[in-house]
Amino acid sequence: MKQIPVGIIGVGHLGSLHAKMFSQIAGAAVVGVYDIDPGRARSVADELGIPACKSREELLERSQAVSIATPTGTHFTIAQAAIAAGVHTFVEKPITQTVEEAQQLIDLSRKHKVKLQVGHIERFNPALLALKGIQLRPMFIESHRLAQFNPRGTDVAVVLDLMIHDIDIIVSLVRSPVNQIDANGVAV
Repeated sequence: MKQIPVGIIGVGHLGSLHAKMFSQIAGAAVVGVYDIDPGRARSVADELGIPACKSREELLERSQAVSIATPTGTHFTIAQAAIAAGVHTFVEKPITQTVEEAQQLIDLSRKHKVKLQVGHIERFNPALLALKGIQLRPMFIESHRLAQFNPRGTDVAVVLDLMIHDIDIIVSLVRSPVNQIDANGVAV
């Protein structure tokens, strides 16, 4: 089986999970990791037996695809560089800080003929996949997200960090325009 050379940019909490998961995929060969914290990159690289790259550029040269798991404010610049280098790009959600930046990445990926994907992984949850082909016509949906506070994703609001999965699932199931969204948040 041909393996696609994959690099991981950002190996904090989520990025280290990306590196571990990609290293378990038969069709992927993790060719390196990069992080602005060289010690963190070295630690994850040593654990997985892969190289820690000294720069994003070095990692992009080795890769046909990258996974970007850095703070949201850096997504646009890093993804833009990866796409311009002709590297297929997976970006953690939210894709960028603005809709305009997201559209620029979409346009750039089309221009360079590379795949651009956002980390809406819940779409591939087996429970959701089991619903394919079943006609659903919900009139009202209520979603609750309860979890302990985890400081790993404080660069964006919880709606864009976690509730975006719920919104994505609902939109994929309902398949009609959203009429109204009401949200409420409380500290528990």
